[in-house]
Amino acid sequence: MTILRVESLVSSDDLLKAVGQLNMPELERFTSEVIALQAQKKAPSLPRSESELLLKINQGLPEKFKRRYDELIEKRRAETLSQKEYKELLRMTQETEKFEAQRVECLAQLAKTRKTTLSGLMKSLGLQNPKYA
Repeated sequence: MTILRVESLVSSDDLLKAVGQLNMPELERFTSEVIALQAQKKAPSLPRSESELLLKINQGLPEKFKRRYDELIEKRRAETLSQKEYKELLRMTQETEKFEAQRVECLAQLAKTRKTTLSGLMKSLGLQNPKYA
């Protein structure tokens, strides 16, 4: 855990600057915790099981993974992808699909818990369908 130096009276801008000092894994963890805190403030009586589902739903792929994946997709579009990179892209696509499937499972479980439809839940959470859907 990184320790940041902040003064006792901190503006939101100063806090954002301090958070900007975090490395990517710490920033991703911090972001997940902020999202959980936001959900808790919106619904303080939110059951733990729902909070855990929301954390999983809002967790993204690691930034390094996303950058590499996007890079490989660009190379595929430009038709400059090597055979080794093609295999890497296939593996990463499978990982991405598995990740998204788990996310949808969590969304469906939360929708069932809240006795609503999946599309109704997504609308209430401000989530949009993926671009490829």
